[in-house]
Amino acid sequence: MVKVHLVPAGGGAPITVEGKPGQSLMQAAVAANAPGIEAECGGLLTCATCHVYVREPFPARLPPAGSDELGMLEFTASPRRDNSRLSCQIKLAPELDGLTVDLPATQT
Repeated sequence: MVKVHLVPAGGGAPITVEGKPGQSLMQAAVAANAPGIEAECGGLLTCATCHVYVREPFPARLPPAGSDELGMLEFTASPRRDNSRLSCQIKLAPELDGLTVDLPATQT
């Protein structure tokens, strides 16, 4: 299992969820009923409601965002940053164990 830490907007204690390698971060968060990731489209890359800010050192461990993800990041409800990603596009893998992401203030 891969542990991921979700930091609520405005701070607070991180929420730790676990997912299987190959599962998306969004799927792991939704399965754990973690607040802060809406995932309205269920991972179909059509809504940008699973936006997260990936903390260092993990951005370099992720594959680059594809053109579809980059396009959807233009429609996030909270400001896009250099470390913005859609959690539906982050596939969990052993090298991502301990991944920490900040949740935006709003997804909608």
